[in-house]
Amino acid sequence: MLDLPSIRSRLAAQPSRFGGGAGDEPEGVRQAAVAVVLREGQGATEVLFIKRAEKAGDPWSGHMAFPGGHRDPEDASLPAAAVRETAEEVGLDISSAPLLGALQPQRPMSVRSNMLVAPFVFEIDGDPPFTLNHEVAAAVWAPLGPMHRGENHARSRPPFDAEADAAAARGGSGVFDGFRLARGYFVWGMTYRMVQTFFEAIDPGYRAS
Repeated sequence: MLDLPSIRSRLAAQPSRFGGGAGDEPEGVRQAAVAVVLREGQGATEVLFIKRAEKAGDPWSGHMAFPGGHRDPEDASLPAAAVRETAEEVGLDISSAPLLGALQPQRPMSVRSNMLVAPFVFEIDGDPPFTLNHEVAAAVWAPLGPMHRGENHARSRPPFDAEADAAAARGGSGVFDGFRLARGYFVWGMTYRMVQTFFEAIDPGYRAS
């Protein structure tokens, strides 16, 4: 189910979502797109995350995310925006990579709610080098299996370190669900929801945590 042939088949059977041709954006809604980049890793299918750089005034400062950003006027489509942003942020050219499908667009919570972010799933081969721009602090490959099985599901609070995990276990407000990756990276918020919609698309029996 998590192998690339199965993922290709499942996504190909999904209805077309938010294709993003010129001029089709909803009234008053700003469009953005991200690339969910998959590869066959060490015996398992992996997905690429980035850790956004720390920046004052940025509502997503330091968050784990997929590469992507706002659609510019010169972008012919939302997938084109995801391709351009991925090249700019991590130096990865996915312009010729197979586009496997699109996931349910997401609306950010609490900030910039007049935005829809459309995730597009791409497939690449190998272990390409990354060239990170000033917006990205790290690029991280993570296996899909532990997330799909809920093995690395966690609850935490900002700043999402070990002490925050312990505090979240004691209860209270400001606690978020997410996936705890290797080296302590914590996927939460809109990116966490996107991962869950991906699993729902490829596995009819999947139930979000």
